[in-house]
Amino acid sequence: MTLYTRFAAHIDAALDALVAAGDLPADLSRANVTVEPPRDITHGDLATNAAMVLAKPAKTNPRALAEKIAAHLEALDEVASVSVAGPGFINMTLTDDTWRTELSAIHDAAGDYGRSNRGAGTTVNIEYVSANPTGPMHMGHCRGAVVGDALAALLEFAGHKVIREYYVNDAGGQVDVLARSVHLRYREALGETVEIPEGLYPGDYLVPVGQMLATEFGDTYVGKPEGEWLVLFRTRAVAAMLVLIKADLAQLGIHHDLFSSEAELQAAGKPEAAEHDLRARDLIYDGVLEAPKGQELEDWEPVVLPLFRSTQFGDDQNRPIKKSNGQWTYFGADLAYHYQKAQTADALIDIWGADHAGTVKRIVAAVQALTGGKTRFDVKLVQMVRLMRNGEPIKMSKRAGNFVTLADVVNEVGKDVVRFTMLTRKADAQMDFDFAKVVEASKDNPVFYVNYAHARIASLHRRATEAGITCDVVDLSRLDTEDLALVKLAAQFPRIVDTAAAAREPHRIAFYLYDLAASLHALWNVGNDRPDRRFLLADNPGVTCARLFLAEGIGQIIRNGLGIMGVQAVQEMN
Repeated sequence: MTLYTRFAAHIDAALDALVAAGDLPADLSRANVTVEPPRDITHGDLATNAAMVLAKPAKTNPRALAEKIAAHLEALDEVASVSVAGPGFINMTLTDDTWRTELSAIHDAAGDYGRSNRGAGTTVNIEYVSANPTGPMHMGHCRGAVVGDALAALLEFAGHKVIREYYVNDAGGQVDVLARSVHLRYREALGETVEIPEGLYPGDYLVPVGQMLATEFGDTYVGKPEGEWLVLFRTRAVAAMLVLIKADLAQLGIHHDLFSSEAELQAAGKPEAAEHDLRARDLIYDGVLEAPKGQELEDWEPVVLPLFRSTQFGDDQNRPIKKSNGQWTYFGADLAYHYQKAQTADALIDIWGADHAGTVKRIVAAVQALTGGKTRFDVKLVQMVRLMRNGEPIKMSKRAGNFVTLADVVNEVGKDVVRFTMLTRKADAQMDFDFAKVVEASKDNPVFYVNYAHARIASLHRRATEAGITCDVVDLSRLDTEDLALVKLAAQFPRIVDTAAAAREPHRIAFYLYDLAASLHALWNVGNDRPDRRFLLADNPGVTCARLFLAEGIGQIIRNGLGIMGVQAVQEMN
């Protein structure tokens, strides 16, 4: 139990006492009662809105209720003082020993500090990346891949079971284009001079695939009609692209639990099963779409199609699940895919590019209908990343011809730099990735700044050893108010994990680590002007050992946070 959960229990006990005394009704919901740091640190260490939340349903005055709650909290040994502010906010200042105890708790929990059972073992399916299997990963896929993978780790840290899933879009027209592109490379491998026409994939990454097929089949499919080779070449090409994709993701430290095939989904009749289920509940009917706005009526012919009643769930119009030729629409196929996922998970999360924003409402409506509203479903939209070099946009890659590959970027700046950078802004905010800036040694580069904090902490132990300082016994009473201010920020880590997991926002971990690193650097730099504030004091081993213990606690939290982000903490900076 961490400090914030412990004080939530203290407040719960205070409310129980008020219920027993008849000052509060017994049936009040406490779901919106919070414990958090006050916005103004001069108000204390912790604040609760308990009186503000409960006063109205209890039909009492919030400030009067706050005074009664405060009286119970003042009796706690961990509390130095309690005050009631404004209409009923309760602020608490904790004793210094309370913070020293929390620092010890950080050490005792080590890699598990901040881990919780908030998820209570519920299963969350996170589908991310899901790039069309038509080539290697490029930087257009990178941000969604990192956000999804960090979110998966965050939810696991918060007590969920997580399924990492990649949806292979291998049933659409783009994989037929891939097969035709590979057939050209196959002919090229057999000695023919070919030109890649507009509309096919020109990348050299298809050359080995063509060579493989030429070795296997010889000239069997040269000059043959498309119908004889398209399915075979499509299957082999998709398999080869998935090998490339998995290798590229592995360079980024990403491994999915499940690769689901759209083609296999349709072959297994999953869309028909979803349609049958929804028709039985009158959520799919045969009808005619409204005429497209802005078109003359003679340009439009009414066609009867199976329509999903998405307007019942907040969409602006009902959506067709099939085309006029009987093929499934993208929405119809997605509906079936989510229907399948909902059978194995308590909650679903999709990580999509921002260009798919227009389809969010309808697929959310479909999942709500399919699950009867029992399955939480979140779609997290991720903005594209603009690649820069020294402030100038990058448009081309020599190796790929028309895009910058993920492997190119990882090989240049490293996996950890890429992953950390992708989490330095909220996912739906625009981002520039400048090759020069992401490796810059400055406070403006969060990747460097957090790593530098951890490297500084690691250096303390080396320097203490060199100075012959040993710490068999650590007296935390040697930590003063300036030292303990850092503990107060460190103690927020479990709360940050919980709120980030609840909001499905892993970037909050990166933001928090930057703030923690900044506080560590600030305390460290005080020693430049005041020698007594340095972490290592050769003539005062008692204070030195206490501050080493403090620094190691901060280092542990940095490692825990970076671990969620999939980033390795560095021991020294080159």
